[in-house]
Amino acid sequence: MTTTDRLSATVRNRFRRWFFEGSRKHPNSTPDHQDSWWKVMCLTGVDYFSTLGYQPGIAFLAAGLLSPLATLIVVIVTLFGLVPLYSRVAQESPNGQGSIAMLENLLPGWRGKTLILILLGFAATDFVITITLSAADATAHIIENPITPLWLDNRIGITLFMLAILGGVFLKGYREAIGLSVLIVGAYLVCNVVVVAKSVMEILAHPAVLANWQAKLFTVHHSIPNMIGLSLLLFPKLALGMSGFETGVAVMPLVKGDPDDDPLKPAGRIRNAQKLLLTAALIMAVALLASSMVTTLLIPEAQFNEGGAANGRALAYLAHNFFGEGLGTVYDISTILILWFAGASAMAGLLNLVPRYLPRFGMAPDWAQAQRPLVVIFALITFAVTWIFKADVDAQAGAYATGVLVLFMSAALAVTLSTWKEGIRKRLLFVPILLVFIYTSIANMIERPEGLHIASFFIGAILITSIVSRALRSLELRIFDVRLDEKAESFVQEILDKHGQICLLAHRPDGTDYELKERETREVHKVTADEASFIFLEVSLSDPSEFGDDCLEVSGKEIDGFHIFQCESPAIPNAIAALLLHLRKTTKTIPHAYFGWTEGHPLSYVFKYIFLGEGETAPVTREILRELEVDPERRPKIIVG
Repeated sequence: MTTTDRLSATVRNRFRRWFFEGSRKHPNSTPDHQDSWWKVMCLTGVDYFSTLGYQPGIAFLAAGLLSPLATLIVVIVTLFGLVPLYSRVAQESPNGQGSIAMLENLLPGWRGKTLILILLGFAATDFVITITLSAADATAHIIENPITPLWLDNRIGITLFMLAILGGVFLKGYREAIGLSVLIVGAYLVCNVVVVAKSVMEILAHPAVLANWQAKLFTVHHSIPNMIGLSLLLFPKLALGMSGFETGVAVMPLVKGDPDDDPLKPAGRIRNAQKLLLTAALIMAVALLASSMVTTLLIPEAQFNEGGAANGRALAYLAHNFFGEGLGTVYDISTILILWFAGASAMAGLLNLVPRYLPRFGMAPDWAQAQRPLVVIFALITFAVTWIFKADVDAQAGAYATGVLVLFMSAALAVTLSTWKEGIRKRLLFVPILLVFIYTSIANMIERPEGLHIASFFIGAILITSIVSRALRSLELRIFDVRLDEKAESFVQEILDKHGQICLLAHRPDGTDYELKERETREVHKVTADEASFIFLEVSLSDPSEFGDDCLEVSGKEIDGFHIFQCESPAIPNAIAALLLHLRKTTKTIPHAYFGWTEGHPLSYVFKYIFLGEGETAPVTREILRELEVDPERRPKIIVG
């Protein structure tokens, strides 16, 4: 090999190690970088707070003069519904799994796994559309700025460029993403405080504006009960003002806790994450109420409509109106930055959510636990979505709302089920929240069915790729450690001393015919008692929807003088293969395993093995061993008769 070849190979190996870094990490392991809760709040806040860029306009188009009251309903649901709801989610899933993990624990087996894959489809819809919609809205702010040159009038091109830069930030790492989010959120909130404060001063200087609004309200809607009733009905249209809670929980592993936190129940991290959720909600409650009030009172109605100067950018309209094009452009820049980086919150949510489920279910390769390959995949998906929807904000809004609301509904369902036995007080708190989000989700899907169509595409893609991945990965070992208890170890040593070779005899866990089974095996294979002693191996099937176990625990038992190994695994052939390789390693001999043929159609056994963890055990076990050990002389022997 030449010096050039060696240098090229070194570069490739370094790139591979860098690109796939983290692919072997446990999904619940602590991230490489953690930060203060308020800094992580900024990472989730780029999604949540960025809705100020378009929420006041959406609220006015939906509710008109009722916009402040309708926004108040959103704030009430946020503070008294979502905050307690997600505080409980944070308590139950401190490693960032969110409400999906709670439902997995409540609904084990394939029912739970299928529900999780469907919810992951809605989560993918929410997070991916958050990235593409926010970038597209940032592009709209660039193009609609009066000092933007005409040559920049390319929605798709600018949006794709911003998405590529966002992906590049995450290829670098979380530390850079969090640091950048702190600067962007800080600048954006300051700009909004200045604009809203100036608007309030304008209203105080011209109190007739407020009086005219009140007069129009009662002229159109007649009474306060009518206003409240209509505002409640309009709630689903304003629900986007609550986005950000699911990502707030998904990025919990990035929140620094106490030094003495228990990894399984990190009280400090949970407490700080709850601070994050409450603080973000309080900031947004004040911002939403103030922005909806000043935009409703100070912006002419015609400017909110399509083509109007305030359409999708109400606060930016006020900034330009009060401070001129120069300082107004400063506000636009802060809005563009936070809308562009709103995708960072969603990207962080995807990068924390996907590796915790799909690889563990066998429904994605191991490298899906690494951050950088996922960043590339998600970036390519966002490119495709942007191209398909031509970077149109309105075309993606329905899918965005659908993903957000279904995740809220799943969180409400998970918390309601988990607290059901804790008394009537908890039920009275969480059942109404669940009913609100069931109604809101259904109402949104009826009004904007395209959101459900897009979510269905993501769900279908996840289900199909998951099944294919599960089938392709079915012959992996899946078990990384095998431990024999003291009794099992004594059986191994006893037989080694007597025969110098370990022979396992596969046996169904529910059978008691040990003598008959051994006699038939010796007759078929012509093995005498002087030549070999058998250890019966009984593998009980655990949850077959799980892909594998980190450790196989093997216990030894003696029944009627027969030596028996007993263990439990979601896949029987993989457990046997792992045990045989362990015995080879520890005894320095080649173990033998004896099986009987199973009656039935081979294809049905393939299906049973992939999804139910059992089937024609002998040939599958041999195939797993063949994949792992290319040398037939060193491969544990599988004997069938």
